[in-house]
Amino acid sequence: MTKSKEEIIEEMFEKGVLISEDFLKKEENQSSDNKFTGKIEAEEDLLVLNSDYAEVIKQQTSLVDWHELDSLKVGSEKERNDDLYQNELQQLKKSELVLQNSNTSKETSSLEVELNVEENGATTSTTTETKSEELIESSMNVIELNESEKNNLAMLKNVEIVFSYTNIPFKYKINDFGNIFRSRYKCLEKLLRNRQELRSTLTINRILGKKEKEKVSIIGVIEDVGTTRSGHIMLTLEDLTGKIKVLVSKNNKDLFPLAKELVYDEVIGITGNCGDKIIFANNIIWPDIPETNEMRKGNKEEYAIFLSDLHVGSNVFLEDEFNKFLRWIQGDTGNDKQRELANKVKYIIIAGDLVDGIGIYPTHEEDLKIKDIKKQYEEVVRLIKKIPLNKKIIVCPGNHDLVHLAEPQPVFYPEYTQCLYDQPNVIVVSNPAMINIGKTEDFSGFNILMYHGCSFDYYVANVESIRNNGGYHRADLIMKFLLKRRHLAPAFKSVPYFPGHKEDPLLIKTIPDFFVTGHIHYSKVANYKGVTMISGSCWQAKTSFQEKLGHEPEPARVPVVNLKTREVKILKFV
Repeated sequence: MTKSKEEIIEEMFEKGVLISEDFLKKEENQSSDNKFTGKIEAEEDLLVLNSDYAEVIKQQTSLVDWHELDSLKVGSEKERNDDLYQNELQQLKKSELVLQNSNTSKETSSLEVELNVEENGATTSTTTETKSEELIESSMNVIELNESEKNNLAMLKNVEIVFSYTNIPFKYKINDFGNIFRSRYKCLEKLLRNRQELRSTLTINRILGKKEKEKVSIIGVIEDVGTTRSGHIMLTLEDLTGKIKVLVSKNNKDLFPLAKELVYDEVIGITGNCGDKIIFANNIIWPDIPETNEMRKGNKEEYAIFLSDLHVGSNVFLEDEFNKFLRWIQGDTGNDKQRELANKVKYIIIAGDLVDGIGIYPTHEEDLKIKDIKKQYEEVVRLIKKIPLNKKIIVCPGNHDLVHLAEPQPVFYPEYTQCLYDQPNVIVVSNPAMINIGKTEDFSGFNILMYHGCSFDYYVANVESIRNNGGYHRADLIMKFLLKRRHLAPAFKSVPYFPGHKEDPLLIKTIPDFFVTGHIHYSKVANYKGVTMISGSCWQAKTSFQEKLGHEPEPARVPVVNLKTREVKILKFV
């Protein structure tokens, strides 16, 4: 029996559910479904029913967190970017993936293109190496090798996973999210207390009890950032004992611009003068990298190269350019100096988005050449098999890969990517992860922090100094921003979170030698207090979706680092 619009609206209203116009258009002239109506009754938290939610309900076999989904929907409309919302829908739907039978490989051109090299000198500063507890125990993949492969992979022992996360699902409670913030606060408070200005820090409840005006210092988490009618910045800081207001005057020409960079949930130190339940700030202190941090150099000449965002499977995957890169790394193209450089490359780090994925954004399938996710990863493996076995490849996932979006993202699901695990020179880690390369008997190796960079979108949109000084073209500003805060996503809203770890997994506890990211499709190299910051390029031309968002990618660039001198070059394969 077909129901009218009015009957559908009335029926759902009685169940406490409002109906969207797009749902009515789809349901009009369709027969009523008692099973579907029953499923809606089971969804107690459902407030508004649209066509997307209807598809989820029809296909889903378990209850959905509608509050979270509503929040993502509102965020997508407000920020005009529905990546998170669409990805969550794809996770909830039990959709069948369409197989593509056509051969997706292309013949490589016989025309060799000479490599162009951009020099990018690395500046130095100094410190002592900092070590901390590993966030999580992990071990390297167990790889079965024949004798010839063992000879080719003698350098395998020079790669060590410092940490890589495994997420164990369970029923989350509010306290689990609270634990994340408490662990973050305690870790960063410890770092901040090492600062001379904060060694006599008081708790907030003690400051609230003070009757006289005097100089004070506190450490807290930013609960709120606002602006007064007079144009001053007003913060609400909290610690484990209470909350207090902190005012940063617009007349403080040095401090006010720094205060404008503050974001929700970051941990900072404040010094200033206390008033009646308020502090008038005269300084803001971040956990930051110590000024004494040293740029360490290896004791033998070998090279590491940094890739990201291959996006294999996309209609605009730059296969010709990637094949030029492969021919170079095989030593088959370039001048003598460039071939010698390729021979000395020992490590290839790929910071996420190996494939373009499926259903990442609306109409995504129209932009795909390979519409089967397994075949996308098989094509990745077909390409990286051309890389010589004596070069170790370390990969982490990104937001286009087949893993959940909540961070830390686990390693690739083997049921879809077994071909990747079967490669003897590939190590797979989570996002984020830390690896150590180049260790010898008399050198402790380089710590490389790998992070795809999903949080970058939030800081480009919300931090004025980043947005006005290049935005997506200035990954170095974003990475410096995060290193300064010793956290990969200080604002809780900047990425979806997996709350199942005892300690905040996005803390930067160990100071890395290299901080490697991707995501924004624009290569950038810089140094900050002894840390080499590298943003990978991409191997995908501008998509229609990127064009709508105003993104301007700079593809087919490969940063190459001499581990003995820390000099960085950028190779161009365009």
